Amino acid sequence: SNAQTLTEQWQITADDVLLHALPIFHPHGLFVAVNTCLAAGASMIFHQGFDVENIIADLPEATMMMGVPTFYTRLLSQLQLNHNITRNMRLFISGSAPLLAETHERFEARTGHKILERYGMTETNMNTSNPFEGDRKAGTVGTPLKGVNVRITEPDSDKELPDETVGMVEVRGANVFQGYWNMPEKTREELRSDGFFITGDLGRFDKDGYLQIVGRQKDLIISGGFNVYPKEIEDVLNDVPGVLESAVFGVPDPDFGETVVAAVIPTSEQSIDIDALKKTVAKNLARFKQPKTYLELENLPRNAMGKVQKNLLRAQFS
Repeated sequence: SNAQTLTEQWQITADDVLLHALPIFHPHGLFVAVNTCLAAGASMIFHQGFDVENIIADLPEATMMMGVPTFYTRLLSQLQLNHNITRNMRLFISGSAPLLAETHERFEARTGHKILERYGMTETNMNTSNPFEGDRKAGTVGTPLKGVNVRITEPDSDKELPDETVGMVEVRGANVFQGYWNMPEKTREELRSDGFFITGDLGRFDKDGYLQIVGRQKDLIISGGFNVYPKEIEDVLNDVPGVLESAVFGVPDPDFGETVVAAVIPTSEQSIDIDALKKTVAKNLARFKQPKTYLELENLPRNAMGKVQKNLLRAQFS
């Protein structure tokens, strides 16, 4: 079901050649990449892993590539990446972790291609996608796929919330799994009787019906009774000159329950001006959202699919 929907959505045909370097123990590499190629009768250049020089060498032979954000930042580090080397490419897709708006913009400037971002989970495969034809909004994961229902609800109930309101992302469709293997209690907790799956992701729809993922519910910080959404702070931090990327997380605090901590990665070997960073944050965010502590790190801990592991940051710095 999902492979057929994606093949139609992304207009994949037997003439396409996919440049494949994702791990196939993960739905992105197996269900999204391989299955759509099989459904369309397309060809595939199959790499054992992502070696940026080998990928650059094969780009002229391919028409599509699916990757995680790390793929695109590594490609941008190569001087060979330009309009000419990607002239045969039809579509670049990104998923499994949020793609920075800056990466979107830099990639389009270098290649002329606007990366298509989509949203899925192991339990559901793909749920939403930016359009193949139409406005691909950086910072969003597009609109619901055909045959997939997506709603935003109050986290503690199934009450549906209006657009522009942050809540729990719930999904229903033929793409949703039947349940967790040999875990009936967990299945009952996360699959509602009307077929909606409670994703654990917090998000909101904008006025145009595009979904923005704000973060995981488990990453929500509750400080002094206020809900703090890390991505809102990260978006501000990532726009500050000298900051390559950031990760915001909560640590225990005796007065507020949790306090906000920001880990920031510099764009170069030069240290980040933390005082200037604080001033920028103060201009853009309410006081309760402002990090109380800033950590300058060389890199952020990630899993095999490029997702930042905030649980490791919490454990290290609590």
